[in-house]
Amino acid sequence: MRSFQIQDNLGFMKKLLTDDTFDTFLLSEASITTFATFQIDGSFHPDYLNTEEAALLTAEKSGYTLWRRIRPFFYDLTKGKHTPLKFRIIFRLAPHNVEKLLLQSGVSFSADQVDGLFLNISFDGKSITCVSGLAMNVFTLDKTLEHAWDGMLSRFFHQKQIPFL
Repeated sequence: MRSFQIQDNLGFMKKLLTDDTFDTFLLSEASITTFATFQIDGSFHPDYLNTEEAALLTAEKSGYTLWRRIRPFFYDLTKGKHTPLKFRIIFRLAPHNVEKLLLQSGVSFSADQVDGLFLNISFDGKSITCVSGLAMNVFTLDKTLEHAWDGMLSRFFHQKQIPFL
């Protein structure tokens, strides 16, 4: 687990809410407090969509919605004259990207042993912090996947020009 202290709040918020920077992440859950607190569950409900749309979205078999589908609603909650009092977003890496990370990093776990690789983003009214996390379906003391995930996030932030400490 690693904590990334974001150095440019405005730049980060632009990338989070108006750019496609985080669009390939799945939304596990989110909450935002403005004049009220809004909770968003990222669970995917295919019954809401027509058969063709649902087939496209369930191809990943993740059970969660991509951030790009939620982003416009979250953005609408942040618009206005006032900065949100706080927010929290929990992203998960899509299953196909978990498999890619496992292959690229040479980690000995299989994808079915990984419950999730997470990026927790929180804003406390002043600063933005991103914290990596992972959940396994098996007990292990092996930290190689955790280190690979932390390294991938660090490279992702550098590539997307997101300054952090």
